[in-house]
Amino acid sequence: MVDILNLALPYFGLIFVGFACGKTKSLPESGLAWMNFFLLYVSLPALLFAIMSKTPFAELNNPPFLVATTLSTVAAFTLALVVGKVLGRLTLREATLAGLSGGYGNIGYMGPGLALAVLGPKASAPTALIFCCDSIFLFTIVPLLIELSDRDHPSLVHAFGVVLKQIVLNPLIMSACFGAAVAALHIELPVALDRTITFLQNAAAPTALFVLGVTVALRPFNRVPWEVPGVIAVKLLIHPLAAFGLMLAFGPFAQPWAATAVLMASLPPALNVFVIARQNDAWIESASVAVLLGTFASVVTLTSVMWAIQTGRLAFP
Repeated sequence: MVDILNLALPYFGLIFVGFACGKTKSLPESGLAWMNFFLLYVSLPALLFAIMSKTPFAELNNPPFLVATTLSTVAAFTLALVVGKVLGRLTLREATLAGLSGGYGNIGYMGPGLALAVLGPKASAPTALIFCCDSIFLFTIVPLLIELSDRDHPSLVHAFGVVLKQIVLNPLIMSACFGAAVAALHIELPVALDRTITFLQNAAAPTALFVLGVTVALRPFNRVPWEVPGVIAVKLLIHPLAAFGLMLAFGPFAQPWAATAVLMASLPPALNVFVIARQNDAWIESASVAVLLGTFASVVTLTSVMWAIQTGRLAFP
């Protein structure tokens, strides 16, 4: 258990450092803009590019794994959407964002660094594949459902245009695709460029965790809407259980791959949930509370999953 705490505390410690800074320093939230830009457009893309480009392309060709992990995300998203509709009596627009909170974990800010720390280099390929597939699914279904809930713009053509734009312009998805192309073509990067990418990817995890802590600290916390505990339970409990079951059903998979799927499914709701809620002017306060409470609750649930993986209690045949 000491080994697990030694592994988990630096990650959650950085989040709490950011949280403490956000609570004690009265700096405007706009000050995070360049840090978020650096993360989303520079450091995290460098990390995903490095992961994909250094993974043999044959390892990336694993359709059963992609289907299983994506189905677990679909199940979590759908269940969280239903929870939002039933418990919170939300509109379709609001329930869609509740579904996003239940299905979309912090696979960008926390996922890659945590998976590599817990499972080593063998987790790099499944981590990148899960990120791409989950992002493509969620950035497709969410704009479509929101478009259907918009009485002023009910056009599916417009919705598909929004979806395509979000996928093509997403720097994380595109960097992973470029990395896969480099791996497939066996392109050797110049030493200077490779070292630059290494510098940038090493900055991803600490910067992301600090920004996560600050952002959570700046979120208002007035009340807990009825649907939020249910949505958090879906994300932190049902999603990893679904991933575990589907790994068994679609497997067998190598232990690092299956364990990575469960670990990634155990991550708390992503900060993007709040950002997308604010962009669509719906479920904003609830999204803020879901990110805040989900992050704190994951200290227990995510650490437990890490402990089960490290001790061999979470093993796959």
